[in-house]
Amino acid sequence: MVISALLVATLVVALLVVVVVFRAVRIVPQARARNVERLGRYSRTLQPGLNFVIPFIDRVYPAIDLREQVVSFQPQPVITEDNLVVEIDTVLYFQVTDPRSAAYEIASYLQAVEQLTVTTLRNVVGSMDLEKTLTSRDTINSQLRGVLDDATGKWGIRVNRVEIKAIDPPKTIKDAMEKQMRAERDKRAAILGAEGQRQSQILTAEGDKQAAVLRAEGNRTARILKAEGEAKAIETVFQAVHRNDPDPGLLAYQYLQTLPQLAQGPNNTFFVIPSEVTSALQGVSRAFAETLPKSPATRAVPRTDEIAQEAAAEVAQAADAAAEAVADAADAETPRPHDSR
Repeated sequence: MVISALLVATLVVALLVVVVVFRAVRIVPQARARNVERLGRYSRTLQPGLNFVIPFIDRVYPAIDLREQVVSFQPQPVITEDNLVVEIDTVLYFQVTDPRSAAYEIASYLQAVEQLTVTTLRNVVGSMDLEKTLTSRDTINSQLRGVLDDATGKWGIRVNRVEIKAIDPPKTIKDAMEKQMRAERDKRAAILGAEGQRQSQILTAEGDKQAAVLRAEGNRTARILKAEGEAKAIETVFQAVHRNDPDPGLLAYQYLQTLPQLAQGPNNTFFVIPSEVTSALQGVSRAFAETLPKSPATRAVPRTDEIAQEAAAEVAQAADAAAEAVADAADAETPRPHDSR
């Protein structure tokens, strides 16, 4: 019996030792902290790692997370300056920097941060109209962060960022905004279309103007070059004629040769015989007579008469050709009688 009682006592003492050791040793994970109270008063804060406390005297509270935390609050109705109710959804990024203040300065720091965010958001948005609220997210975020950081500093909490996740205006306002945006887009599209058409017409007009100018310059250059060529040709012919010094007989002979060609055109329906034909014939005869050789071997009258007769025959042939051309032109001009049938 004594051995049995001693064994039981040993087991009880060993169990007490195990319990004491278990309650005396506290292992705190990294980025965590645990507050310790001794006889009801704050004693110290356990740091990450192995820590020892006095069993049954020190009370160790649950661990407090020291990492940055993200909390998304439910959408809250907020009234703007122009009396429109919008729902704003916010996201808060904060971190516990002082575990003692977070445990003893506020009963529930998470609930306190949420309510403070809602009240501050209503104060900030209440001084803005709807349009400014929708376009001033950065301003709202900075104001919220400043107010929350000042208020939560004594709680051992640092607010790093406050982001507005969504701003939902009423459905009627959404429909009106969509119609306004659609009208603005249609207006910009019409303006851009008109600008494009105007620019196209301007470019087309500029192109037509440049083309007309270039065509006019080309025609002017062509006419100038043509006139210069004709002037050069006339000058060359004139110089050649004066350089060779033609006599009146040659000119009259050329005149008679050109005369039949005047009536050969397909559009010539009227032909006039100049009065100078007789003078030209006499000039040709005289020219052939004067150009005969005057040497003693050729002064015989019969030879002169033969040459004159040959020249006269050529002149007569030229005159006959001119007369035939005139007759052909007259026949072409005379109207033919219509068939009575």
